[in-house]
Amino acid sequence: MNIAWKEMKKNKGKFMILGSIIFLVSFLTFIISGLSNGLSQDNAALIKNLPDGQFFMNANANETYNLSRVDEDLQANLLTEQKDAVALSIQMGFVNDTDDKQHSVSFVASTDSELFESVGRGEIILDRSLEDAGIKVGDILTNNQFSGEFIVKGFVDQQKFSHAPVAFINMDNYKEMYRVHEMQLIFIPGDDKVEVISSLQAFSNKEFLNTIPSYNAEQMSLNMIIWFLVVISGMLFAIFFYMMNVQKIGLYGILKAIGVKTNKLFNMMWYQMIVITCIALAFSIALSQVFTMIAPESMPFSLTVKTTIQLSILFMIIGFIGATLSGLQIKKVEPLQAIQQGEV
Repeated sequence: MNIAWKEMKKNKGKFMILGSIIFLVSFLTFIISGLSNGLSQDNAALIKNLPDGQFFMNANANETYNLSRVDEDLQANLLTEQKDAVALSIQMGFVNDTDDKQHSVSFVASTDSELFESVGRGEIILDRSLEDAGIKVGDILTNNQFSGEFIVKGFVDQQKFSHAPVAFINMDNYKEMYRVHEMQLIFIPGDDKVEVISSLQAFSNKEFLNTIPSYNAEQMSLNMIIWFLVVISGMLFAIFFYMMNVQKIGLYGILKAIGVKTNKLFNMMWYQMIVITCIALAFSIALSQVFTMIAPESMPFSLTVKTTIQLSILFMIIGFIGATLSGLQIKKVEPLQAIQQGEV
């Protein structure tokens, strides 16, 4: 390790360049990952906040929740057989506040359940982001599709769907607004798989999220960028250490000639990789946490400790693989031949 450390001090410029590049790549990865998590929460917090379970929609709905209609008799049977089951519907819409200003919302109506807000007729419970928009408890809201008025009964935290604040309304009010008699979905919480019903198609929570077109497209694009950046970091390690090893062929020959084993040379290279990566990650994590604190509240950004740890471990693994692949040439070094090529 002393040799590795002395080499790093002697060639500070080279190692600082590599560390700076890893810092920039990892920092960008953390930021994009935070945006990905934030957009995911902003797009589907309503579903992500639910416990694991199964969603059921009409098998003829082509995996599109707003085209689904669950037969009323079938719904009644399922709710009777499964005590924790809940029928729900989700539709995009809008409400007008007391100043006649329009706010886009995602209307959610459900049967009685602890999983969703209990709302009486003519009442509405909104995501707290609308409180920031000036709406207060007791305000009267209207909707062009609804003959009556909604009175705001309260606010809830982190309830979004399709990037719109959720508005919980009574099931009867929902049916009047959208001129329907059936609900769209049945959700049954729990890990136990419910027997498949021929007229319904079952989805896990994750599978149901992927039926939301905007969610699937967003997450796929951002995840591709994240993985692309991680692969780039691995390639940077491989290229950097390959060039360093080429320059040190003669040195490796001398070290082998005096009895230094190949695994010791690999340990030296891995030590350098770990030091560079740890320093670069420490700076990028610190800066990303600062960004979390100064980011505008309107920006959907969420970088959790779990995500940060997972990405850090991934960078270490990729760095290890890249450095190891570049070092395979060390095994091929013959002491006499390397010395004849000249020392570095």
